[in-house]
Amino acid sequence: MKSTTLTLIAGLFLAPQFQALAADHDHNGHTMPAGQAMDTAWADGTIKKINADVGKVTISHGPLANLDMPAMTMVFRVKDPIWLSQIKPGDRIRFVAERQDGALTVTALQPGR
Repeated sequence: MKSTTLTLIAGLFLAPQFQALAADHDHNGHTMPAGQAMDTAWADGTIKKINADVGKVTISHGPLANLDMPAMTMVFRVKDPIWLSQIKPGDRIRFVAERQDGALTVTALQPGR
């Protein structure tokens, strides 16, 4: 009887702490970290042609996983036209392409690996 009473008192004393732990349990660890999620959108490519007058660039690229596209050479708009002055044909790049307003657009650009 004494042991049952002691267990009951201990349980009542610890219950609020377990409740606090349960309330703090979220599922943030069950999602892909932002860095990894973004990494799947990056693709490798080579600049083939730049048309600064219309803000477009031709890129020979590997698969674009986020757009479900195989490797090919194609023309893209660029999010920031200033990028076109920082690259030249033959440059290897890493880039992110997304569909924006119905057009394929380079939304991020960095030197290739």
